[in-house]
Amino acid sequence: MAGKKNMALIERLRRENDEFFSWEERHKRLEHEIRDLNKKHVLTPEEEVLRKNLQKEKLLAKDKVMEILKMEEGKENARKGKA
Repeated sequence: MAGKKNMALIERLRRENDEFFSWEERHKRLEHEIRDLNKKHVLTPEEEVLRKNLQKEKLLAKDKVMEILKMEEGKENARKGKA
């Protein structure tokens, strides 16, 4: 998914950017919840609705992670251009 350059940036953001860390952790938590629901052979109608809502939340979390990542990549590229 991410190259070495992106991995270094992601690691830095995990340490230094609370918002990035929070959204990334939320994404992981939602992924686990969805995976647990998907392990069931049959879902109740309520569980189906819950799964759909969790999937929407997970997508929002991923979008936020990517938004922060792209913004930080832009800042890094701007710094490199000025150097």
